Amino acid sequence: MATISFFAGDASLENIISSGIGFYGSSGFGSSVAVGQYQDDTYITDSQGATNGGKAKNIKYFNTASGYPNGSAARHLRTIANGLATLNVRFTHTTGVKTQNTKLRIYDRTSISNEASGVTTKVAELIHPASNESLIGSGSNTWSTPAGTGYMTLADSPGTSGLSPSGSNTIDSRHDWYLALSASPDTIGSKTQYALWIELEYL
Repeated sequence: MATISFFAGDASLENIISSGIGFYGSSGFGSSVAVGQYQDDTYITDSQGATNGGKAKNIKYFNTASGYPNGSAARHLRTIANGLATLNVRFTHTTGVKTQNTKLRIYDRTSISNEASGVTTKVAELIHPASNESLIGSGSNTWSTPAGTGYMTLADSPGTSGLSPSGSNTIDSRHDWYLALSASPDTIGSKTQYALWIELEYL
């Protein structure tokens, strides 16, 4: 049996499949992000952004190739460790498989071909299993902005914890992708027509 789960959390990871994540301003949960700016905090919340489920890791967009992980100084994306990711997408199967053609979309909760309403989202894949951030990982070199019919392709067969011991030929019953997410409102008001979609092939 194949399952895709989503994990987030600051102190410890929790499965957020029945909730989600929300992006907020510098005053924490419930505070607004100015139009054209990016969030200062990320929280686990419900589809309306009304329930505080605790903090998630926050990576704020800085420029094309860099972000602020958890409020620290800006770092190049390839130096940010997996453990600082906003979101861990996890595919599991009862037997070992390879994964390929993994696509990420940001959409309006109605059709994956529609853009999210009123918000721009930056996404980067972190491939940096080592905790030593002086090392350079092999994930995204720049942020992507998937929207509408556009999508972002994630690494093939990352394996458990993204270690990928055999590269794209890694066979495992678990595959983990680590994502940095950063959001900026295009207009004022809450953004609830907004979701993330993951699809993949396995064999």
